[in-house]
Amino acid sequence: MANQQLIAGVDSSTQSVKVVIRDAHTGDLVRQARAPHPDGTEVDPQSWKSALDSALAQAGGLDDVAAISIGGQQHGMVALDSSGDVIRPALLWNDTRSAQAARDLNKELGGDSDVARKVGSVLVASFTASKLRWLADNEPANAARVSAVALPHDWLSWQLQGGKDLEKLFTDRSDASGTGYFDPTTSHYREDIVRLALRHDLEITLPRIISPAEFGGSTLAGIPIAAGAGDNAAAALGVQAQPGDVIVSLGTSGTAFAVSDTPTHDSTGAVAGFADATGRFLPLVCTLNAARILDAATKILGKTHDEVGQLALLSPAGANGLTLLPYFEGERTPNRPHATGTIAGMNLNNSNPSDLARTMIEGMLCGLADSVDALVALGVTVNRILLIGGAAKNPAIPTIASAIFGRTVVVPPAGEYVADGAAKQAAWALLGEMPTWHGGATQAFTEKPTPHVMDKYRTLRDNTSTW
Repeated sequence: MANQQLIAGVDSSTQSVKVVIRDAHTGDLVRQARAPHPDGTEVDPQSWKSALDSALAQAGGLDDVAAISIGGQQHGMVALDSSGDVIRPALLWNDTRSAQAARDLNKELGGDSDVARKVGSVLVASFTASKLRWLADNEPANAARVSAVALPHDWLSWQLQGGKDLEKLFTDRSDASGTGYFDPTTSHYREDIVRLALRHDLEITLPRIISPAEFGGSTLAGIPIAAGAGDNAAAALGVQAQPGDVIVSLGTSGTAFAVSDTPTHDSTGAVAGFADATGRFLPLVCTLNAARILDAATKILGKTHDEVGQLALLSPAGANGLTLLPYFEGERTPNRPHATGTIAGMNLNNSNPSDLARTMIEGMLCGLADSVDALVALGVTVNRILLIGGAAKNPAIPTIASAIFGRTVVVPPAGEYVADGAAKQAAWALLGEMPTWHGGATQAFTEKPTPHVMDKYRTLRDNTSTW
């Protein structure tokens, strides 16, 4: 098409970078590519840039692209000196050395309730502010050199501009809301928290916050760069979530997050009060145990993921009396870091593969239902569940999920949701309005609710709280 305008969307995740090139008007996929990232909880940011360059080259380059936007993993601390050089490898969201630093900062800021009111979330090890305090306590010489702090997607957008002038750093509300020093309600940084975390009063450059439909700069070739977003906010854009939708993501760990018109402030720390990529809010709950439970089921039963699902559908709701508490790696929601998995109700009648497969899936989904309940407790409206992640393709999971959640479950068309959301953001900035793209068909599942399954799960959860 002579008038076709192409846009690039990027997902720079923990494991890899994905690039999609789409038609800005229709959303049609033109080409795509990916490249791996190195393992580890601290990573040289230059490896992200090298991977991005490789993926862009595999995707045919940017010569015919009218705009680009980057979504990425949240929280990672990229500390820069006055020359724009990276001071040390970036500490990623999954680096837990900053757990004590988070506890210290929460206390110094007046306690969990005050912290949630100030920045939307109680600080945990993953947040950028916690990592800055860890840096100050463990590498004070490096902390003294910090002139700017960026997040992974901020840094990559900056690198596309040439990566020298610290004043050209920019970000969006969604990614900034995972730092622990940004107030999603006012859309302003809390620079006092940055100074407190670093234990010094030197002026620190933070990426300027731009609007969702704004360009923050241009590549060296002149291609405009849109705001970008944190990965979950970009995914919400990618699946076209609206207020009333809750996205449940079934990765190795799990997340449940909702598009909301109002901010949340949860003093218990269960719900992170993030911003989304449209000007709204994105309250989010994390669990440690999601698809890893399915992985365990395949090992126990000696079956594939699909075969486990097919077995589960041979068993009735409640697995003939079996109940699984899926805390195989401890748990974050509820906060039980030292818990283990527990199975109850086993007898000779239900000691069979189908009932075991059913209870494994039900236990995993009940854990995620806890996350949805935490959102509801804060006043979040839940009309339907959007189920994403590799495990959503399992033949049993959407059906059982609808019954356990007691709501319609929708499985969106397959896609690279974070990269797709970033692409949509680039198109929004380019065209001046949010595009309406029509992808493949969604699948909707509406099953009869099975509250007795969740009731038995809650009983087991509560009776083992001291284990």
